[in-house]
Amino acid sequence: MATTPAPTPRQRPVYRNIHISQIVSYRLPPAGIVSILHRVSGVLMFLLLPFVIWLFDKSLTSEFSYEQFTSAFVAGLWIFPGWFLKLVVLGLIWAYLHHFIAGLRHLWMDATHAVTKEFGHSSAIVTLALSVLLTLVLGYKLFF
Repeated sequence: MATTPAPTPRQRPVYRNIHISQIVSYRLPPAGIVSILHRVSGVLMFLLLPFVIWLFDKSLTSEFSYEQFTSAFVAGLWIFPGWFLKLVVLGLIWAYLHHFIAGLRHLWMDATHAVTKEFGHSSAIVTLALSVLLTLVLGYKLFF
């Protein structure tokens, strides 16, 4: 009587952590990009909070301090030229808008239980597009 050979077990895929040199070639889905940028925008807003408080103080204290506030964006402040201050404020604008829109996305997903791959993908693209579009609009207003 002939015996049939035992079936060979299928090799299971091996998942390894990626190395830092592979990070450039690794393609994140849009939801992953939004998640990382949500964290980056939160850290950026936290680190620039003293600058935001200074801006708020200078804009509201008196007429003289408001003149200092507006002239800082033209003539510069200390060693920083005016264009650099505008660039920092543009970064703050992006951080706020992205963090806000991504937060609304997460609230919507939590409230409606819309946790599907398709919705995550489409809402991440909308989040990225809206934050960049609104930043460009407000950046145009800031620079021109």
